[in-house]
Amino acid sequence: MHAILSASAGQEQLLTELLVTYAKIPLLIGELISVEIWKHKIFPVLCRLEDFKPRSTFPIYVVLHHEASIINLLETVFFYKEICESAEDSILDLIDYCHRKLTLLAARSTNGQAVTPVELHPEDLASPSSMQELQKQAETMEFEISLKALSVLRFITDQVESLPLSALTRMLNTHNLPCLLVELVEHCPWSCREAGSTVSPWSHVSFCPSGKLKKFENGAWHVVPPEDQVKMTKLDGQVWLALLNLLLSPECQRKYHFDGFNKSQLLKLRAFLTDVLVDQLPNLVEMQRFLSHLAVTEPAPPKKDLILEQVPVIWDHILKKNAGKWEAIAKHQVKRVFSPTEEELKLQARRWAQTYSLDMIEALAPDKPRCRVCGAEAAKRCSRCRNEWYCTRACQVQHWQKHKAACSLMAGAPRSMDDL
Repeated sequence: MHAILSASAGQEQLLTELLVTYAKIPLLIGELISVEIWKHKIFPVLCRLEDFKPRSTFPIYVVLHHEASIINLLETVFFYKEICESAEDSILDLIDYCHRKLTLLAARSTNGQAVTPVELHPEDLASPSSMQELQKQAETMEFEISLKALSVLRFITDQVESLPLSALTRMLNTHNLPCLLVELVEHCPWSCREAGSTVSPWSHVSFCPSGKLKKFENGAWHVVPPEDQVKMTKLDGQVWLALLNLLLSPECQRKYHFDGFNKSQLLKLRAFLTDVLVDQLPNLVEMQRFLSHLAVTEPAPPKKDLILEQVPVIWDHILKKNAGKWEAIAKHQVKRVFSPTEEELKLQARRWAQTYSLDMIEALAPDKPRCRVCGAEAAKRCSRCRNEWYCTRACQVQHWQKHKAACSLMAGAPRSMDDL
């Protein structure tokens, strides 16, 4: 968390040097995949256990949020070439991770599944239905994690010249990332009409009058004014830049198999390369030329070189080591980790306060605080826990019965290490 805050404060160069010097990138990738597997194998078991009624689900939420924290940090630092190189063999595991996230993103957008944001508050995490609320939050978080994975993948493709040979083969042939990126351009999961279906603002048939167009930017959905509907977002740019890196690199063109299916998928991009889009990203002129040439030629099949290919190991190692043990692991964690006593919960709160410096987080928050009750801009906060904001004394009194239990817990935790 402190690494993310340092990067957000413009200190990413020092952070990059520390991560490279102490070889932390492979460790972060391993941790990222471990939490991903926990979410797929352990978390569903916890939700199914009928006798599991936690007094507080915040410890579980911290685990769910850990994946988002790591991918957010990787998105911040993978812009630097030395970070990408320091990943070494674990870059293959990260490529597989990004592929899994983007495949899920493309599948949901193809099926027209819209993501509805769910905001959790401390009192929600102590309610009887909190496990169901956590499941909803995990689904929303998965969408945001997938978008971060897209950015990480784009930064990886920036370094195709210095990547291991196996990494390039895995992106182009094993996972066929160019065709997957075409799916994302076509269905654009970060754009949707209010009716719920996803649309691409670059499609010639997307401007239907029914429903307002909304785009996901900076962690929230925003209604887009009509004059800005063809304006390229950061996520649009990430997809197009990744395609440019994978299709226009001579080494990639030599290795990629331009068979009938791949060729037909790539040529779909021509419908989206409008003059408005190219004006915003002039490099796409080269993409237009490449696709025009591809349409009238038959590229030679790639050479089948005899090589020893590296394979990712983290995902398979964890799955094989724990095969058939997932339910036992879940029950063990219920007993040892997720059912703390009141004293243990207070001790955990103190540890979280050391990790999550609230004053620093609030200083970096882009939006002004809002009243917990009515949503109006707030200038007052709970003087006891200093966590909830209110616009008036009346709103604070109205919310007290819900806030009381969480306030008592947080009031006993220090706000920074200096308070310990």
